[in-house]
Amino acid sequence: MTKPFGFRDKLGYLLGDIGNDFTFVLSSTFLLKFYTDVMGVPAAVVGTILMIARFVDAFTDVTMGRICDKSKVTKNGKFKPWILRMCGPVALSSFLIYQSSLADMPLPFKIGYLFVTYILWGSIFYTTINIPYGSMASAISAEPGDRQSLSTYRSVGASVAGVVVGALIPLIAYEEVNGIMVLNGEIFTSIAGVFSVLAILSYIGCYYLVTERVEIPSSASEKGNNVIVMLKNAITNKALVSIIAASIVMLLAQMTLQSMANYVFPIYYGNTTAQSVSMLIMLAGSLLVAAIAKPIAARFGKAEVAVVASFIAAGVCLLLFFLRPGNVWAYVALQSVCWLSLGVFAMISWALITDVIDYSEIKNGVREDGSVYALYSFARKLGQAGAAGLVGAMLTGIGYSELNAVQDSVKEGIFNISTLIPAIGFTLLALVLWFWYPLHKKQVDENVKILRERRTGGK
Repeated sequence: MTKPFGFRDKLGYLLGDIGNDFTFVLSSTFLLKFYTDVMGVPAAVVGTILMIARFVDAFTDVTMGRICDKSKVTKNGKFKPWILRMCGPVALSSFLIYQSSLADMPLPFKIGYLFVTYILWGSIFYTTINIPYGSMASAISAEPGDRQSLSTYRSVGASVAGVVVGALIPLIAYEEVNGIMVLNGEIFTSIAGVFSVLAILSYIGCYYLVTERVEIPSSASEKGNNVIVMLKNAITNKALVSIIAASIVMLLAQMTLQSMANYVFPIYYGNTTAQSVSMLIMLAGSLLVAAIAKPIAARFGKAEVAVVASFIAAGVCLLLFFLRPGNVWAYVALQSVCWLSLGVFAMISWALITDVIDYSEIKNGVREDGSVYALYSFARKLGQAGAAGLVGAMLTGIGYSELNAVQDSVKEGIFNISTLIPAIGFTLLALVLWFWYPLHKKQVDENVKILRERRTGGK
């Protein structure tokens, strides 16, 4: 007899995203810093490589989504066997990216090495584990409340990994050289290896704790099962297109905040301890939000709550831009409000995509969890790459290099990037969710009712 949905599933799903983010957060937060300061690759070049990789993702993400949809249901489920298969390759490929021993190699070699290892990690191996992991939420439970719980626990897992990565590295991997806090490449490489091992252990925990209890049949024999039809359905799916747009601008804002923290704290404020403290505060805020996200979303609607949270985050970023606090702890205090607001959206974002999957089933008559999630995942990678490309170009534009980081014009440019870009991103996110995204509370409740009646025969 299948175990009923419970804490075991939520803990397992939490561990799955911890595994994801031990490598994803390391990349999104520190890859640009590592390659500019340790490996000596220009910021604009790094950003360009990350953006080029997204074109590869356009094929690998969609392909993996179709593979998931066509996979047969095994005794261990349809999606989670992929987690056990691919946890080793994704962890190893992540570690290979950060090899400081290659810092003295010629620049063309380092650029080529980054391109190859990043494609292996992000476009191939990470895709083969992240797409099944995200799709698995629909197979764990069909109940909206359970899915919101999974979304909340997933976001807590992301916050835990994010804090471990974001707080540990500034405390351990930085050293003072000529009055400037700089990244120690050898220490960073060792830390990357530790995170890869922890990622594998987290994935294994997810595999053994989670149970797939909703049987989602293979789509191999279903009508219209081909990539062209799937893409046509996606383009005409207002909910999917709008949530993709929302994801791109959200990650543009979030990843800019995360990556620029590596420049604001050590360069503008000269204080990496404050960077670690801000990450710990973010974790505390995430745990607080986790306790209230489900009832608030149930009462007011997931999209509605996300709109309010996004406007608050945008307002705080603008306030920081105009106030420009000279005290680092005042900056941390205000930024913590921004992270708290962002945390509200993070806690419900994964439940939003399950709403989109339900909507797609009603609209198209075909259940395509893997394909829909693959497109959503691709959008998230676009946001990540867009942030890296934009930040890299802007850092180059303000004349940043490790040697001239002490110049006042460079410091002011760093602060401007870290506040204005997130403010724009969060504002666009709120507008997309309110005016474009169609699945507000009333529509979601109606869709749940329609699918329940279909599956129970109206009983």
